Amino acid sequence: MSEALLEVKSLKVQFPVEAGPLTRSKDFVRAVDDVSFSIEPGETVGLVGESGCGKTTLGRAVIRLVEPTAGQVIFEGQDLARLKGAALRAQRRKFQMIFQDPYASLNPRARVENIIGEALDIHHLAPNSTARRQRVESLLKDVGLDPSHAHRYPHEFSGGQRQRIGIARALAVEPKLIVCDEPVSALDVSVQAQIVNLLRDLQQEHGIAYLFVAHDLAVVRHISRRILVMYLGRIVETGEARAVCQSPRHPYTQALISAVPVVDPNSKRQRIILAGDVPSPIHPPAGCPFHPRCPVAEARCKTEVPALRETAPGRRVACHLAK
Repeated sequence: MSEALLEVKSLKVQFPVEAGPLTRSKDFVRAVDDVSFSIEPGETVGLVGESGCGKTTLGRAVIRLVEPTAGQVIFEGQDLARLKGAALRAQRRKFQMIFQDPYASLNPRARVENIIGEALDIHHLAPNSTARRQRVESLLKDVGLDPSHAHRYPHEFSGGQRQRIGIARALAVEPKLIVCDEPVSALDVSVQAQIVNLLRDLQQEHGIAYLFVAHDLAVVRHISRRILVMYLGRIVETGEARAVCQSPRHPYTQALISAVPVVDPNSKRQRIILAGDVPSPIHPPAGCPFHPRCPVAEARCKTEVPALRETAPGRRVACHLAK
């Protein structure tokens, strides 16, 4: 294994909740709770879980769009949490983000050439207007769009085309890491496949690493080498993508896998229906955070927090009963 491009160590992100009229103490939303993982150069790591589990917050904290409460985010040996001002801006060129909603993430009043070219201006990557225009046109061509459309506005494009513009914007500064925040969830299924294949082609061409955030395990398995499964702000299972999808060991991962549609109508895979709702991240349950919904929970699950332990080479599971 090569040296990690990104190392996240014991990361926590908490958001204060204002005290109500009947309470004196201030509560906190524990959006990310003691998360650790790494990403190698050119690797894709998938991050999956239900809506509200903290996936997007974790992705944003990694690139300092959200300030961590505790822990470290080490990128190429530098702790991003300690960087400020010009030093942080210089590092920002090396990591970018593709946002979930292609309709909300592009400035409707800006032409495509300025949406993509803004990063070139900020980081002084184009010596003159001609070089800037040529770079923008080259990026549009790389993502499968007509370079002559650089003068158009976002409303003149479809959802899939807008997401391609967002990808071109992220590529403009030649980053080493891109956080993909559910980049295909707002798109039609046929367009989803096109965008995922485009991301894979760009990775092979440029050697980019991805943190691919999604709730669709089928998409994550297709593009990722490793998978992190997140529940209520914590990582509950990690491992090589194929191994996690073929033999999930955490009860929550098993439930997620059982919900993935299968093509074979004769498949006898049993659907696991979880009882109840996801607990509040303000007042998470004691012990294992999943125990109120777990079909195999034992008494100790209600009081003891399971450590994320290695159960096999490359496999780690936060469950007392996992083997």
